[in-house]
Amino acid sequence: MTRPAPEAAPPEFHTERQTMTHLLEARGILKRYGHVEVLRGTDFSVDAGQVVALIGDNGAGKSTLVKILSGVIQPDGGQILLNGEPVSFSSPIHARDMGIETVYQDLALAPDLGPAENAYVGRELLKPGLLGKLGVLDKARMRREAARTFVSLGTDVKDLDAPVAALSGGQRQSVAICRSVMWAKGLVFMDEPTAALGVRQTRRVLDLIRRVADSGVAVVLISHNMPEVLEVADHVQVLRLGLRAARFQASEATVDKLVGAMTGSLQEAS
Repeated sequence: MTRPAPEAAPPEFHTERQTMTHLLEARGILKRYGHVEVLRGTDFSVDAGQVVALIGDNGAGKSTLVKILSGVIQPDGGQILLNGEPVSFSSPIHARDMGIETVYQDLALAPDLGPAENAYVGRELLKPGLLGKLGVLDKARMRREAARTFVSLGTDVKDLDAPVAALSGGQRQSVAICRSVMWAKGLVFMDEPTAALGVRQTRRVLDLIRRVADSGVAVVLISHNMPEVLEVADHVQVLRLGLRAARFQASEATVDKLVGAMTGSLQEAS
């Protein structure tokens, strides 16, 4: 199938210098399901310590792109570069090993375990020496390390031992974010992190996202909430019909410009 030429980009589109090395970069990503081209040569990039919002209408290809960049599915073409080096993620575990974490909408938390225990699910620390060889967990160390991360990121989770099921929605979201930051060496994908949260809880999660980026970890934020995107993001990249349609500096963008790029109604200036 012949790939359509990319649509004309709006004036806010900025050409990147080819010599720039990004933390994570996708070039010309292709993904087909049968005869349907979900991604038609999509580009994407994010730098260390940035919050980059990835937006687009339903069916634009956001979820597919994130699944490819986090190792869930494989692309049919294109190239992924991590710190300038080509890489192919064979699985989510492989992506995690390379320093890429994902906070999913369902949070993937164990409801009967506390925040500290959730932070180490699947990555439990063993006691040193013979006890470790016998499989004895070092619960004190895990709690201590988890507490350090929670405090450093300024979360409002006070009881690290209370079951996650007893926490508020915002606190559970904070637990999921902190868990990812503990293990991320460079990048965290966050899929609709404020969905179904109240105003106060949303404010805390947005503040937490900003603190994560300020710590040097890049954040890719997938969201439909345009005001939140403009508030917390450094840059916004817009997908439309399987292509990156535009890139904006968040400080220079407006909701109308973002919606125009998403729908194709924002035309290039003559």
